[in-house]
Amino acid sequence: MAGGTDTSTPDGVVVGHDGSHRCDTVVVRAAGLARRLGLPLHVVRVWSLATAPRPASMTTTYVPPLAEFEQAVVAALTAQVGVLDLGPDAEVHLHALKGQAAERLVAFAAEAEMLVIGARGAGGFPGLSVGSTVSQVVRHCAVPVLVVPTATS
Repeated sequence: MAGGTDTSTPDGVVVGHDGSHRCDTVVVRAAGLARRLGLPLHVVRVWSLATAPRPASMTTTYVPPLAEFEQAVVAALTAQVGVLDLGPDAEVHLHALKGQAAERLVAFAAEAEMLVIGARGAGGFPGLSVGSTVSQVVRHCAVPVLVVPTATS
């Protein structure tokens, strides 16, 4: 499993992961599709300072540079995806992209075979059937989008 912040447009199947455990089923579904298509899987976590895990060096008097936040995002994503059963010989690449989720996912997946996203993420409106990120991605993405139902709890 390769991790990093490479922002080049990938081939294969791109899947969004917002850091919540409800995304686990979405990543597993995307991995199955990628495996059947013989394509690599690109797991993307779009982050901001508000959503990134806190770097170990952060204290009440020290705010680390953005690079350390990015490293913390990659480490968390590596740990979360690492425990999932993605199948034998899965080619998985992890990406941490700073910015607005829908915008970054659409741009990153511009030349991929497809983009896979969970119907609901970690957002604060649990009564909605689809989240705002999904709504924006479906309207603006140039490649096919698979919206995977996610658990409501």
